[in-house]
Amino acid sequence: MYLESVAILFQRNTGGVLSGFWLKMKLKRIDEYMSDEILIIYGTETGNAEDLAEEIGNLAGKHGLVSKVFDMEDVSAENLARSKRLIVCVSTWGEGEQPDNAQDLYDEVVGLDDGSMMNVNYAVLALGDTAFELFCESGKEWDRVLEQKGATRVNERIDCDTDYYDYVDEWIGLTLKIMQDIEV
Repeated sequence: MYLESVAILFQRNTGGVLSGFWLKMKLKRIDEYMSDEILIIYGTETGNAEDLAEEIGNLAGKHGLVSKVFDMEDVSAENLARSKRLIVCVSTWGEGEQPDNAQDLYDEVVGLDDGSMMNVNYAVLALGDTAFELFCESGKEWDRVLEQKGATRVNERIDCDTDYYDYVDEWIGLTLKIMQDIEV
């Protein structure tokens, strides 16, 4: 936590000059919450969702947010339930399956009590391939389960085909603006 705190203070004290500066740490627990923090998690097989999560993390600073970017296998459902702002970046694998690094966390969230995520504001960026019947199914599942557990969707889920670079930037910018405006 010490290095993370130093990074956060460094970012704040530079007045946004280093707005893209963020720190990615693998922690099983997120012990502290700051009012300007956003949790960005990714589930991926090929690395595309990770790349987008890191891009969102870099852009978050331009919106006055301190990002924490984590592989889904490095966080718990409890971490998600304690976050106030959450972006899920997840790809769909095979015939509509969660990526290997996302399945355990997804199952853990499914097992939570309904209403356990009432303080969470979230958005889902889903990656897939329209060549498959269950296009972006993993993202759709995350969207459904977060809503079922009481979280508030702040922007419509975006379902991205393989050419997502043509249109994803607008969604990211709008989502970060909405997240910035959330009072916590």
